[in-house]
Amino acid sequence: MSTTRSRAHPNRSDADSASAAAGPNRWWLVVGAALLIFLAQFDTFVVTTALPTMRAGLGFGAGAAEWVLLAFLLPMIAVSLPAGRWLDRVGARPALVFAVAGFAVSSLAAGLAPGLGWLIAARAGQGIFAALMIAQAFSLAAGAVRPAARGRAMAVVATLGSLGALCGPTAGGYLTQAAGWPWIFYVNLPISVLLIGISWAQAPAGRPLRAPDRDAVWEFATLGAAAATLMLSLFLSAGHGLAWLALTVVAVPFVAVWTRLPASRAVIDLVRRPGMAALHVAMLTVFAGLLLVQFLVPFYLHQALQASAGTTGSILLALPAAQVVVAPAGGILADRWGARPTALAGLGVVIAGTALLVPLDPGWTTTDLVWRLAVTGAGLGLALGPAQTMAMSQSPPDLLGTTSASVNLARQLGIALGPALATLVWAGSGFAVGGMRVALALAVGLTVLAAAALARRRPPSTDAG
Repeated sequence: MSTTRSRAHPNRSDADSASAAAGPNRWWLVVGAALLIFLAQFDTFVVTTALPTMRAGLGFGAGAAEWVLLAFLLPMIAVSLPAGRWLDRVGARPALVFAVAGFAVSSLAAGLAPGLGWLIAARAGQGIFAALMIAQAFSLAAGAVRPAARGRAMAVVATLGSLGALCGPTAGGYLTQAAGWPWIFYVNLPISVLLIGISWAQAPAGRPLRAPDRDAVWEFATLGAAAATLMLSLFLSAGHGLAWLALTVVAVPFVAVWTRLPASRAVIDLVRRPGMAALHVAMLTVFAGLLLVQFLVPFYLHQALQASAGTTGSILLALPAAQVVVAPAGGILADRWGARPTALAGLGVVIAGTALLVPLDPGWTTTDLVWRLAVTGAGLGLALGPAQTMAMSQSPPDLLGTTSASVNLARQLGIALGPALATLVWAGSGFAVGGMRVALALAVGLTVLAAAALARRRPPSTDAG
C-alpha cells in the first residue's frame, strides 16, 4: 500500500486558494456548496415521514423500515474520510459533476424502486455520492472567496446545509401527500441540474478524475464496518433496550485497524493540530443537542398540547427561520470580530434557548415554545458558520478536502446520535414528560461541552478563531 502523504503532491487546493485570494468572490459557487450539504441532509431525513406510505406501496414490514435509513447513513459515514483524501487529489469541477450526477441517478433509481431490495441499493448509492458531496462542500466555499469574506461564505453553507436536516421531514410529508412518495427523490433532480450548471460556470477544472488508491479501499472497509456496528447499536438500543449499546465495542478493533493504515495519517495529523480536535468535538455535540431537541419537541406538542401535524410543523419552523435570519450577521461578525468569539457567543445563546425549553411547563402555549425555539435557532445562526470558518482557516491548504470531510463526519455522527440519546433517556422514564425534560437538560449539557471545547484552547493562528 502506498504511504505517500497528500502534502507531497501539488493539488487543486493550493491553486484554488491562490485564485480566491487574487480573484473576485464567486458567490454562486458558495451557494452551490451549500446546496451540496442541503441535499445530503435533506435526503437523510426526508424518508422518515414517507416511510408508512412506502411500506404500504412496496410491501415491506416495520422491521425493515429502519434499513431505508441505514442504507443511506452507513455508506455516507464510511465514505466521508476516504472521499476527503481523494478530493484533495482531483479537480474541483470533475469531482463536483461526478458526485452530483451520481446522486441524481441514485435518486432517480430510488424513486423508480419496485421493491425493498432495489430501494435499499439505490439509497446506498445516494449515501456514497452524498459523502462525496458533503466532503467537498466547505473546501469549495473556502476556495471561492477571498479570506476576508470566508466567514460570510461559511455562514451561508452552514445555514443552508443545516436546513436540509430540519426541513426534510416536513417536506417529505407534504410531497408524499401531494404527489406520492417517489417525489421525495425526484425533487433532487432539478437541484442537481442547477448544481452541475454552477460547477461548469464557476468551479476550477484542476486535475482530472482518477480512481481511488488501494489504501482508500481498505479505509472504506474498516470505517464502514465501524460505522455499521456503531449505527446499529444506536438504532437497536433506541428501539430494543440499552443492552444493544454493548455492540459499540465491536467498532473498536475496526477503528484500531484504520489507525494503522497509511491512509489514516493525514486525518490523524489534522486532528492533532491545535484546536482541531476541539472543533470536531464541538460540531458533534452541537448537532447531537440540536437533533435531540428537534426529535422531542414534536412528541411533546402531540402528547401534552394535542397539536395537529400542521401546527407542529409550523412551530418547528421557528428554529430554522431564526437561524436563517441571524446567520448573515454571524458571518459578518466572524469576518470583523473573529470567528472564535462569534462562535462562542452563538453557543451561549443556544445554551440559553435550550435551557429555557427544559421546564416544558404544562401551562405553556404554542407561542411559548415558538420563541424559545427561535432563540435556539438564532444562536445556531451565530455559531455554525464561524465554527466552520475556524476549521477551514486552520486547515493546511492541501488538506481542505480532508478537513471538510472530517468535520462533516463529526456533524453526521451528531445527527445520528441526537435522536438515539433522546429515545434512550425518554424511554427510561416510561415515555413521560419528565423524561423529555431530562433529555432536554442533556441537550443543554451537550452544547455546554461544545462551548467548553472551543473555549479551552485558543489556536495559534491569526484569527482562525
